Amino acid sequence: MAKYTLKDFKSDQEVRWCPGCGDYAILAALQKTFPTVCEEKGIDKENIVVVSGIGCSSRLPYYVSTYGFHSIHGRAAAIATGMKVANPELSIWQISGDGDALAIGGNHFIHAIRRNIDINICLFNNRIYGMTKGQYSPTSKLGAITKTSPYGTVENPFNPGSLVIGAKGTFFARSIDSELALSGEIMLEASRHKGCSVMEFLTNCVIFNNGSHAEFSAKEVKADRTIVLKAGEKMIFGAERNKGLVLDGHKLKVVTIGENGVTEDDILTHNPHEDNLGLQMMLADMKGPDFPVALGIIRDVSDITYQDEVEKQLEAVKAKAKVHSVDELLRSGSTWTVE
Repeated sequence: MAKYTLKDFKSDQEVRWCPGCGDYAILAALQKTFPTVCEEKGIDKENIVVVSGIGCSSRLPYYVSTYGFHSIHGRAAAIATGMKVANPELSIWQISGDGDALAIGGNHFIHAIRRNIDINICLFNNRIYGMTKGQYSPTSKLGAITKTSPYGTVENPFNPGSLVIGAKGTFFARSIDSELALSGEIMLEASRHKGCSVMEFLTNCVIFNNGSHAEFSAKEVKADRTIVLKAGEKMIFGAERNKGLVLDGHKLKVVTIGENGVTEDDILTHNPHEDNLGLQMMLADMKGPDFPVALGIIRDVSDITYQDEVEKQLEAVKAKAKVHSVDELLRSGSTWTVE
C-alpha cells in the first residue's frame, strides 16, 4: 500500500468557489484526512469514492484526487448506498448541501441514516441555496429575507442533528468551517465508525448569506456561545471556562462554576458512546441565547449495518440454493430439446 500525503489528494482542477466561501476549509480538512483514512483502513486511494448531489458544495468531487461521482439533485445518498452494497470495501464520502440533503433529498437522507449504511455524509449547512442565487433553504432561520422570501420566511428550520438522532442515527457530529482541526478530528472518527456517519459543517456563504452563523461563530462570541464536546470530558465552556451544563430534572441547564455552590464535579461528563437518545437530542438541539451551540461528536454508537445484513442474507440464500449459476437456471425445471 502506498504512503500518501495531502498532495496526493489534491486534483489538478481549479477550485471554483467564491473567494472566502466556507467550503474551502472543509475541502482542506478532507484532503488532509484522507491519507490517514487510507493508512488506518489499509486501502489505496482508488478505494475512496466521493459522491455528491447538486449545489455549490457538490462540486467537491472534482477537487479531490479520488474516484468521484457527481450525481443529480438530492440523490447522492441513494447512489452512495448502491455503491456500498455493491462493493463494501469502498470508503464512501457523500457531499451534500442543506438544500440537496434536506429538501429534495430529504427522504434518501433519513433512510440512509435509518438503514445505517456505512457511508460518511458531509452536510454543508450555509442556510441558503447559494448556487441558484439565494433562495431560502430548509435550514434558513425563521424570518430570513431571501430572494424567495422577500418579507421573511414563515416556517421553522430543520435542525439536521434532530433529524439524525430522531431517525436513531448512530453517528452525528458538528463543526464550523473555521475550525479546521475540529473538522479533521470529526472526519477521522466518522471514518472509524461502522455505520452511517453524519457530519454537519456550518459554513458561510459570503455572497448570499454572509454571516450565516455569526451569532455564535464570530471570534468575539464563539467561546461563550459554543461548546466543544469531547468524550470523557466535562461539558464546560466560556471565555473563562467557568460555564457548564447540568441536568435540572429532565432538562439541560447552563450554570456558572463557583456560583450557588456549583463545582466542576456537578458538570455533566460527555459520553457519545452511550445510547442516550434523550440527552443527545437535547445537546444537538441547543441554541442561543439560552444555550451554547454544541460542536464535536455528539453521538457515536454501534448497531447493525445495512450492507452487512444484505451480505449475510445473500450468503444464507446461496448456501441453501439449488441453482448456483445462470447456466444451471436455464437448464432447471421443465426443458425441451429442439432438433
